[in-house]
Amino acid sequence: MTGKKNKVGNMESIRQTQKKYCSKALIAAIVIGFVFIITDLKPVGKGLILGAIFSSVNFVLMGETLPLKLGKSKNKIFLLSLGSIVLRFALLAVPLIIAVRFEKFNFIAAACGIFMVQIVILLEHLVQTISSIRKSKI
Repeated sequence: MTGKKNKVGNMESIRQTQKKYCSKALIAAIVIGFVFIITDLKPVGKGLILGAIFSSVNFVLMGETLPLKLGKSKNKIFLLSLGSIVLRFALLAVPLIIAVRFEKFNFIAAACGIFMVQIVILLEHLVQTISSIRKSKI
């Protein structure tokens, strides 16, 4: 029973992390996208938001597939991992294809939006590192 409780606790931790970073990424993309839209760069704003939406979905899918790999043989883990990567790459291709096919979306902005969750994670880590360096100097 403790193994099941541990898995539930791990899933909650994963979901908390997903919620934290996806929320920040989407809020940042919406704010930055809105700035582009009101400065008459609508395709750039829409592309950024589109990419960020798919970035968040990708991040959630990555977290949801982690528990599937626990307690499996190496061959099953390999196949699950390969399938997960192919699925997520196909998912991340969607905003790029949309941006290529429709002028309403800027391709470069959509590509940048795809990295929105990763950018948020890196920026948070950078802020924490700078903060801890400042505290250690005091």
